[in-house]
Amino acid sequence: MSSAGGVGAASATLYAVVSNPTAVGAKPKDADEKAHHLKGGKGFINPWDSFRDFVGWQMGLRMLWRKFSGQVRQPDTTPPTVPVVTPTFREGREGGKLRATWLGHACYYVEFPSGLRVLFDPVFEDCCAPIKIKSLKRFTPVPCEIEDLPTVDLVVISHNHYDHLSYPTIKRIQKAFPQVHFFAPLGNRSWFVNSGVPEANVTELDWWDTRDVKLQSRFQDSPKEVDTVSVSKSETSTQSDITALVGALPCQHVSARGPFDKCKTLWASWSVESGGAKVYFAGDTGYRAVPGNTPEGEDGYGPEYAHLPVCPAFKQIGEHRGPFDLGLIPIGAYEPRWVMSPMHANPEDSANIFIETKCKKALGMHWGTWVLTEEDVLEPPRKLKEALKQKGIAEEGVFGVTDIGESKEFESGA
Repeated sequence: MSSAGGVGAASATLYAVVSNPTAVGAKPKDADEKAHHLKGGKGFINPWDSFRDFVGWQMGLRMLWRKFSGQVRQPDTTPPTVPVVTPTFREGREGGKLRATWLGHACYYVEFPSGLRVLFDPVFEDCCAPIKIKSLKRFTPVPCEIEDLPTVDLVVISHNHYDHLSYPTIKRIQKAFPQVHFFAPLGNRSWFVNSGVPEANVTELDWWDTRDVKLQSRFQDSPKEVDTVSVSKSETSTQSDITALVGALPCQHVSARGPFDKCKTLWASWSVESGGAKVYFAGDTGYRAVPGNTPEGEDGYGPEYAHLPVCPAFKQIGEHRGPFDLGLIPIGAYEPRWVMSPMHANPEDSANIFIETKCKKALGMHWGTWVLTEEDVLEPPRKLKEALKQKGIAEEGVFGVTDIGESKEFESGA
């Protein structure tokens, strides 16, 4: 396993210079209407018929009834469950094929052919909550520590839920890699700044916004000097040939870190393009809302549900920003469907997202780490295979899963 790249003596530290794109990316005609913005800057919504919100107390009462009536299912996490292997990473800025390593739940470490290194939705803590809760303890361990990563140039965050954004993890990343630059959806910059991240090292974007990124180098003699590096176009430095285009894209979800800040910050999926490779990170998303009277165990894909509207964002993403060499798409945390369907994709939803976003290959995520919902912990990849087969995608390796800590390589470009 490679050693951390942020603390080496007399090493060349690459840091991100973020600027407006040289060309405006393609987007739907109605994108500039900002239908997902509440008036007066009060927050954000999912502006589609495919989403259904819940009144908190109503959902709470129904969940209590399920618990007292014995309907709640508790998944078995007795080992063995998902295999965990020790990951290996490329040394330094070694190029090669596009390479993705699953580090558990929604966290992927992606090595681009250009040498760019991106970490998506990292959470390395044992519990994905603001306090220690036994039921939210990992049932699979992290395959490595942050300090084992060779380097991290960009961290991309989909939204602020605790299983996707962790304060201790962000502090550890910043300590190990002081030059790192964070990308997050609108409204999240203040959280990073209040957490001690320099404001210049945070970029927040709205849906369909993009930014150019160039990595520039400066030789550092000690970790202390690394801490003085800032992200500024005015700095005199040697520009490397590592560039990227980072874009925020829509998805169907919500945000909150407490009881009083629901949907005050935006959620997003993301695209990152560098070195001829293009990656779509779906973050955390639903696809359509299954009715509240859906019987337990039904996935909402029978003929009687064919009329349900689906989120139009994924077809728009495929049309305007696709195709993608690799999609990182959630496949878990979906039962019971009447609760989770507006916000979390089940495997058939995931297959549709894969097709509509025009991903050539994909890997599953958002499963196998914490018990967040009621499906069996090993069910998502099994259901994914079934869903893909139903859609005529039976070829091995088109859209699959990996062991935690395992890496997969992918062809990129035309």
